[in-house]
Amino acid sequence: MSVKIEVSPGLVKSLMVPRQSGSRKGDNGTVLIVGGNKIYHGAPILASLAALRSGTDLVYTAVPRSNSVSTKAFSPNSIVLPTSDDKLTLGSANRLTSMLPKKPHSAAIGMGMTIAKPEALKSLIKRLRGMETQLLLDASALIPDILNDIAGTNTIVTPHPGEYKRIFGEEAGKDEAEQIMNVRKMTERYQITIVLKGPVNVVCDKDKVALIKRSTPAMTVGGTGDILSGLAAGFLSKMKPFDASILGVYFNGVAASLAYRRLGLHIVATDIIDELPNALKDFDVIE
Repeated sequence: MSVKIEVSPGLVKSLMVPRQSGSRKGDNGTVLIVGGNKIYHGAPILASLAALRSGTDLVYTAVPRSNSVSTKAFSPNSIVLPTSDDKLTLGSANRLTSMLPKKPHSAAIGMGMTIAKPEALKSLIKRLRGMETQLLLDASALIPDILNDIAGTNTIVTPHPGEYKRIFGEEAGKDEAEQIMNVRKMTERYQITIVLKGPVNVVCDKDKVALIKRSTPAMTVGGTGDILSGLAAGFLSKMKPFDASILGVYFNGVAASLAYRRLGLHIVATDIIDELPNALKDFDVIE
């Protein structure tokens, strides 16, 4: 049976990895974000900015070539890697891993992405796993075809209830108790970490479960899930998947609450990005 973890500011502080005063660029994490298509060009941008705000040193943002100029123009902080196709194809997946300047410690895949065939995603997963990159899968990447490829890897998957049914073939559950039971079953079956998103976020691996309430209903605005993926991927570059998932959900909520206090029910996802430093700064640890 999974141990229930109480998420408090004290626990969050204890999970933060100290930054060494003599550290150099790259020592605090390198993250790859893969996503975007002709319509959802903003999703990988939001995820990339969130990963950087988590305290990660470097973020590579892989988007279709048709989106690369707008992605570069939005922020100079990401390192943009243009892929050759608007969809994730087997060729673009294979070329992407060969163009990476450095091996990423973690990768978030799927935000706003169109996948040509499951084999393309499976190939990308296999290649990144071969580089010992920790993975987080979201949105379009949550398909049943990849379950055997991620089984036993403690990969993070971040579905909402609809995506949960798509990837696992079962309903997430009608109430909190049922959701915990079902999520726990899938984490034990596949040896992965699941973040079931909703009014109460259920974070679970095969040993532990944590519940984190959504901080404000203003978080229904589009893009908050992309921010969660980027934050968790940033933390995943330097800590265990369950811990990274807790911190991603927690700080996404705190930043959204700060944005809500400032702007009410009129926030957009970039307002949450702007508040992330204020949400995180009191938890910084330097050694």
